[in-house]
Amino acid sequence: MTISFPHIAAILAVTCFLTSCASTKSDSVFYGESPYTLETDTMKRLNKIPELGQPQITIAVYNFPDRTGQRKPNVKFSQLSTAVTQGPETWVINGLKATGGTNPWFIVVERQGLDAIIKERQLIRSTRELYDGESDVKNQLKPLKFAGLIVEGGIVGYDSNVTSGGVGARYFGIGVNEQYRTDQVTVSIRLVAVQTGEILITTSATKTIASHSSGGDVFRFLDMSTKALEIETGVATNEPVNYAIRTTIEHAIHNMIYEGIDKGLWKFKIEE
Repeated sequence: MTISFPHIAAILAVTCFLTSCASTKSDSVFYGESPYTLETDTMKRLNKIPELGQPQITIAVYNFPDRTGQRKPNVKFSQLSTAVTQGPETWVINGLKATGGTNPWFIVVERQGLDAIIKERQLIRSTRELYDGESDVKNQLKPLKFAGLIVEGGIVGYDSNVTSGGVGARYFGIGVNEQYRTDQVTVSIRLVAVQTGEILITTSATKTIASHSSGGDVFRFLDMSTKALEIETGVATNEPVNYAIRTTIEHAIHNMIYEGIDKGLWKFKIEE
């Protein structure tokens, strides 16, 4: 059985379309993108929070762990890599520092590297006493700033394949398909008073992580069914999990700010 010219033209047209779709991603796939600083929509909302109507609040972040224990989802085998970042406290500190924009609400003190700070202060003190003879009070190091509030919490949920599905069709050896999948991440934040240990605020936020793929293929027999023509192409787009966690944490901090306003823990500055 021979294949007619219209059929060949149709196959070539679909092939050109599929390869052109795939080629648009070739540069970014092989060479990546230049480094850049990403400003999320939730970060912009934190920057636009009105000015604080009282002195800056000193706050500490000791730990913000991954409490899910989840590994990267895979339908074939279990992976050893974790599903979420192991350093989410970075985004908590970043969100607190960004609150209020040019008039920041919080003074965030270092607690993740507290051991290193103490060792360095001991080294400075011993070096001054040994080589400079500086042992009087006026030359001593200033005391470390203490925090009145502590932010605790963590990533408490990561659910994979919350929804999944797709659609496809094949006609005369030409097929196209489209698939999607959504995961879900949940973050919880607590604000704790240092002097009393009371939990002042507890809030959580959840975000969907979307993945999408589309592709097509051509499979035909040519020359009296003695030769096979097969072409495949496809593109997949996965929302970065790190971006989803960052925006979820920033949204939870935004909720914490306004819940604190409602409870009278702090207040906006009143313009005179």
